[in-house]
Amino acid sequence: MEKTIEDPPTSAVLLDRCHFSQVIFNSVEKFYVPGGDITCYYTFAEHFIPRRKDWIGIFRVGWKTTREYYTFMWVALPSDINNKSAKQQEVQFKAYYLPKDDEYYQFCYVDQDGVVRGASIPFQFRPESEEDILVVTTKGKVEEIEQHNEELCKENQELKDSCASLQKQNSSMQAELQRKQEELETLQSINKKLEQKVKEQKTCWETELLQLKEHNQKVSSENEKMGIRVDQLQAQLSTQEKEMEKLVQGDQDKAEQLEHLKKENDQLFFSLTEQREQQKKLQQIVEDMKQKETTAAKKQQELMDENFDLSRRLSENKIICDVLQREKERMERENDLLKKENSRLLSYMGLDFDSLPCQVPTSDQGGAGQNPGLVYGNPYSGIQESSAPSLLSIKKCFTCKSDFADEICDHTLEQQQMQTLCLNCPICDKTFPAREKQIFEDHVFCHSL
Repeated sequence: MEKTIEDPPTSAVLLDRCHFSQVIFNSVEKFYVPGGDITCYYTFAEHFIPRRKDWIGIFRVGWKTTREYYTFMWVALPSDINNKSAKQQEVQFKAYYLPKDDEYYQFCYVDQDGVVRGASIPFQFRPESEEDILVVTTKGKVEEIEQHNEELCKENQELKDSCASLQKQNSSMQAELQRKQEELETLQSINKKLEQKVKEQKTCWETELLQLKEHNQKVSSENEKMGIRVDQLQAQLSTQEKEMEKLVQGDQDKAEQLEHLKKENDQLFFSLTEQREQQKKLQQIVEDMKQKETTAAKKQQELMDENFDLSRRLSENKIICDVLQREKERMERENDLLKKENSRLLSYMGLDFDSLPCQVPTSDQGGAGQNPGLVYGNPYSGIQESSAPSLLSIKKCFTCKSDFADEICDHTLEQQQMQTLCLNCPICDKTFPAREKQIFEDHVFCHSL
């Protein structure tokens, strides 16, 4: 089937609704030779007027609706459409778009409403007649032909049934026409009686007509004035109708807006109720938060006080540390001076400071045991024994100002023990005493907030 840029207008109108007598196809051959163009000739009936979207299609015999066309061509409008003289028209189908089988086809004229206005006799697309040639075929081909004949018989029977139904419709239409004719005769008799009455009344009407003409002349002048007034009133009425339509439309819009606002009001009221409940909950939460905040503020103040106290202690410890560092430096300088003095004294006595033993011997060993080189002993041994503790082992605590001969005094030992018992913050390296464990835990907890 041909595919074109624009498909023709079709419809599902059945065969019994079509008018095949308005377009007549002329010079239709029984068969056309395949491979060549064909020309379709047709003539319009007297009262038929072609239109721009009319078309002629090639249909396979047995079609039901105009949608079953194989190919089509648009109809060219005559130069003078109003000319009632029958003039033959033509349209040419190209060989490329024609069917290639040997089925029966026919031309059909279809108007722009999809209604068939005329149909041609069936024809075939096959080579020239071969009546004089003896055809030799096989048994299978004969059976195929017989089967094709049976199909054609069935199709013929269907056409006969369709024709019988059309005849039934025709008889019913004729009965309807007979009834209409009887009604027409009755109406004609009634019409004759009415004509007689009209003639009788015509004379009366003529006299009345003269009077009415005179009256009409008077009324016409008034009617002209009234006509002008009526036009004015009609213009006003049309304007008022338009305004009334606008008002009605506005009223409908306002009613819809009012309904919409009611719905929104209900939704807002429901939302407001929920918000009030949420506000109450939030107020309760705020009060709880305020209480917690007050408690936290008190606790924070306590922690700040403790922090201030600890900062003060830390500053004091730093001051003490600085003092101890300076004292340590001073003691080192004094120790260096004492070492130099001791070296000077030993060199004066003829001894070398490096050759002395690390420990001073006890007094019960005797002078000879101290220095075997001297017969009567070291004359300065008593001085060394008495001065050694004061120079080497005697120290003074810078905190409590007490002397001690050991490595550390009791007060410094206590401070070192306290430092070992302190708690250090793992985040800010802040130091807390061991007895303030709760404050240390609260301080660490504050870092996690």
